[in-house]
Amino acid sequence: MTTEIIPNKKLVKKITVLGIGNTLYSDEGLGVHIIPELERALCEFDNVEILEGATEGIRLLEPIEQCDLLIIIDAINAGKEPGTLIVLRDDEIPSYFGIKMSIHQLGFQEVLQAAKLLERMPEEMVMFGLQPHSLQFGIGLTEKIQDCIPTLIKEIKQQIHIWRELT
Repeated sequence: MTTEIIPNKKLVKKITVLGIGNTLYSDEGLGVHIIPELERALCEFDNVEILEGATEGIRLLEPIEQCDLLIIIDAINAGKEPGTLIVLRDDEIPSYFGIKMSIHQLGFQEVLQAAKLLERMPEEMVMFGLQPHSLQFGIGLTEKIQDCIPTLIKEIKQQIHIWRELT
């Protein structure tokens, strides 16, 4: 793993924040559209890497293998009220072919399964998402989802603080 020891400080673990999604289908692009706001909100953390994963699929294997702690951001179609915050942890995040949480999710599930088979999974993973309002063809997030982004960023930041306190 990429854990490093800084003199006179605690162990520092590498945290990767990965935004995934397809920007051609409105709210499905949540994980990609939120990247600029995350870069501003998380700039205080020197051990956090923010990556745009879009719909990259298997190309995301290396960044997943190389982090200690992983946050994934995506629209999650769980049949809930639009804008509902959904948080999945570790094994709650499907890493197999049977569940399709969004229109590109199958490719990401394959990446998680590959990392698991290679025994190179992050120590902990948390997937943050919002129930989409629309998955129709269209560029940009719906107003309903845009309004929920500050809460989503607050939750992501809180998770990073929790991890930093534990290391």
